[in-house]
Amino acid sequence: MRVLLVEDAEELAEATQRRLARSGMACDRAASVGEARDCLAVQAYDAVILDINLPDGSGTDLLREMRAGGALMPVLMLTAQFSVDDKLSAFQLGADDYLVKPFDHRELEARLHAIGRRREAERTADLELADLRYNATAGIAMCGDQALKLTRREFALLGMLIRNAGQVLSKDRLHEGLYAFDDAVPGDNAIELYIARLRKKLSDSGVEIETLRGRGYRLAARPQDD
Repeated sequence: MRVLLVEDAEELAEATQRRLARSGMACDRAASVGEARDCLAVQAYDAVILDINLPDGSGTDLLREMRAGGALMPVLMLTAQFSVDDKLSAFQLGADDYLVKPFDHRELEARLHAIGRRREAERTADLELADLRYNATAGIAMCGDQALKLTRREFALLGMLIRNAGQVLSKDRLHEGLYAFDDAVPGDNAIELYIARLRKKLSDSGVEIETLRGRGYRLAARPQDD
């Protein structure tokens, strides 16, 4: 999951980025409306965390602009304002959720997962394919009754693949979902290494990660023997 955090308070932004990174999310930060526009122009995001009071404008104006331009990614408003009118205004403009400062980072993380599931029209927390079960909120992946031991990036990679099961995801798309702009740039073969490690851990799950040369990777149920 790749998230854009639009927040000008440096300490809060850095703490939020660290927390989301530990949970396997790639988080880019913009400190102003202008920086947010630049990020949105070049990168697709799974969710946006948007402060209302920003140095060069209002987050609600940016939200209005995003929705008018057809942007459908979930948006969680993050603000010190607490009035019911503020909340209603944000929801009327197309916000998906609203969190008041100060907040617990665990609640922010849970709300991001919740609005992501709603946008995907996924009504249950579990995603299943063959004997594989994936739960982003609980942070677990199961093969039958056995929990898989995955690193945070392996878990994030599996989430991207199972949410798009049957679809081909390019190496660039997987890279975008795993790494934020500020992350150290990994080697060219980083995705191949993660895919190889994940394949081994999924060997008994009834699914396989297919490589489509020149196109990318696809998660699918393994064909049954006749």
